[in-house]
Amino acid sequence: MGTLVERVSRYLCPVALADGHDADSVKDAVFGAVKDLPAHLRKSLTWDQGTEMARHAALTLAADLPVYFAHAHSPWERGTNENTNGLVREYLPKGTEIPGDPEYLWAIADSLNDRPRAILGFRKPSEVFAELMLQEAVTPPV
Repeated sequence: MGTLVERVSRYLCPVALADGHDADSVKDAVFGAVKDLPAHLRKSLTWDQGTEMARHAALTLAADLPVYFAHAHSPWERGTNENTNGLVREYLPKGTEIPGDPEYLWAIADSLNDRPRAILGFRKPSEVFAELMLQEAVTPPV
């Protein structure tokens, strides 16, 4: 399972890796997760160091999504994602086999996205994300 987290809203988008976590499978799965997002919510992706993102250049070209890499052993460079992974661990503790079923993973994400967060003024990530989706839709292009 991959976890994509929008930084402003803390909205979690789980990425099922049913075909494995090799570079091509991860590229395809991440592309599938982000391809329909509006451009203003697809500015960049920060990933940890790992061979599963060896196809990052192809992902950048296909999705118009620059990929950046955190320094090795520097989880604070991806703090929002690390925090969200900790919340996911409430549902899938370490050592638990992570299911490849997207519906199951989205049930977990929906639960987390509907949980009020102090950092959001006790608003839900789903509410803030919905506002972000509308924000660009109602703003006329410059």
